[in-house]
Amino acid sequence: MRLFNSIRLRLLLFSLAGLLVAVSVSGVGLVALFGRHVERRVEQELDGYIATIAGNLRVQPDGTLALAREPSDAKFLKPFGGLYWQVIDEKTGNVLRSVSLWDSTLALPDDKLAVGGTHTHRTKAPDMQDVILHERRVVLGSGPDERQARISVAVNEAQTESLKAGFGRDLLPGLAILALLLLLAGWAQISAGLKPLVSVRSALAAVREGRSRRLNLGAPTEIAPLVAEVNELLEMQEVALGRARDRAADIAHGLKTPLTALGGDIARLRASGQSAIADDIEAVSRQMRRIVERELARSRRRHGGQVQPVVLRRAVEAIARTLARTPSGERVEWQVEIDPALSVAAEIDDINDILGNLMENAARAARGIVRVRAMRQGEAVVISVADDGWAVDPARIAQLTRRGKRLDESGGSAGLGLAIVAEILDAYEATPEFVASDLGGLKVSFSLPAA
Repeated sequence: MRLFNSIRLRLLLFSLAGLLVAVSVSGVGLVALFGRHVERRVEQELDGYIATIAGNLRVQPDGTLALAREPSDAKFLKPFGGLYWQVIDEKTGNVLRSVSLWDSTLALPDDKLAVGGTHTHRTKAPDMQDVILHERRVVLGSGPDERQARISVAVNEAQTESLKAGFGRDLLPGLAILALLLLLAGWAQISAGLKPLVSVRSALAAVREGRSRRLNLGAPTEIAPLVAEVNELLEMQEVALGRARDRAADIAHGLKTPLTALGGDIARLRASGQSAIADDIEAVSRQMRRIVERELARSRRRHGGQVQPVVLRRAVEAIARTLARTPSGERVEWQVEIDPALSVAAEIDDINDILGNLMENAARAARGIVRVRAMRQGEAVVISVADDGWAVDPARIAQLTRRGKRLDESGGSAGLGLAIVAEILDAYEATPEFVASDLGGLKVSFSLPAA
């Protein structure tokens, strides 16, 4: 689930980054588009003022130009009011100007302007403010009285910039709301898109926990090939693991037969009076048998089989009945204090190896009692095997518990048995704990997942 949430968060962050870029670019584009629209509207107004001025220009009897009626906007009548007009008589060089220009003139570029043509320029007003300027050349009169005049009208560019800035401020809340809605939609889309992976994760957990052997789910078309590939991989792995376990079993059986024959040789040596040699060979034989059992446990852990619920009391009682037929087990009382309904999620062979080794070691050390207990604690079952043998040296317990200490370094079958137990428990992410038993001897505790 942590990986799933990480993927979803990462996709959401990518979506948020892309969304912010898209909204930012859209905002800048909309402001620029609005600004262009405002400029066109201003240019239309300037053209309107030029047409008004051109329609009211008159040639006086003395040959000078005069304006019959000035444009009505009040900004023309206020010095440096932000709106300006001027007319240049190209024959005499005389200039008519708005009151807003005071005694100054608009700076015009040195360009060729055809009659009836209109040019647009960015220039400076007398107060050094940036202005948008429109100019047009018109012809007054005809024949010998024909007169050409250059009409210019300008407006402060700050007015258009103010409109664009105001539009941007008004647009910002709308873009923020849009981004939030798109982010929520992206979250919903990502969650819906990753939802099939949740079912795949649950199916994989079922396979890992031994509740299923394949991914059994109706996968959407998009991930159906992935599910098919995983199932094929699981099938190939199952076949390979089956072969590995079979080879391990063959090796074990191949070694057990010579070891059994060696037992007959040991009996004949004892019968011939060579007990010392027989004891040495028997010790070596027992050591080899335990090594075989340990390697089988390792193989099973490495190539683990199906994990299924195991009724704990039933398994313990079966092991106790088997050990009761051995010389060590027949002389002890087996006390099994386990709820009959209590089960653990483990392989039955692992349970037999763990409890078999611990109970056999306890029977050897006990003076008369071996007690096996188990109780549920949350999602785990805590199991303990205790004996009433002689008190164990605390230094010995500390040595067994010390991290990194190999439990078979002490030698003998007991050490090998504890090593097997530790290796199997490691597959279940558990470790054996050694403490003094209230019966007087040693108690070994460990936990397994509850079924």
